Amino acid sequence: MFDVGASELLVIVVVAILVIGPKDMPRALRTAGRWIGKARRMSNHFRAGVDEMIRQAEIEDMEAKWAERNKEIMAKYPSGDEPEGGAPEDLTPPMMEPLDPKNADAAAEAAIKRAAPVKAPEHESEPPLPLDPPPPAKDA
Repeated sequence: MFDVGASELLVIVVVAILVIGPKDMPRALRTAGRWIGKARRMSNHFRAGVDEMIRQAEIEDMEAKWAERNKEIMAKYPSGDEPEGGAPEDLTPPMMEPLDPKNADAAAEAAIKRAAPVKAPEHESEPPLPLDPPPPAKDA
């Protein structure tokens, strides 16, 4: 838009030296630099304000989309008891029940057996690993 080539810049410098004079040139350049700095700060401030307005508009748009989606979900599952996505009821884990005190030992043994690691078929012939490390040897 405002392309200033080397030849145009040279003409501007020569005219500035002739009109302003070499003695007042530093003061004129300082003044021009201050004006340019003020213009840049005003431009940056304006740009930041526009960016903030755009960001706020995008946030409001996203909030409207989220509210609409929330209304759809609440209309589909009003009580919140339905499984998400219409999954079958039997996929939800059963509630834990307290152990019967008469059969507590048997239930605990069954739970331990269910939780025990099982060897893969290809490793069935290997001897079991010891659970406790061997005692340290005593040097006599």
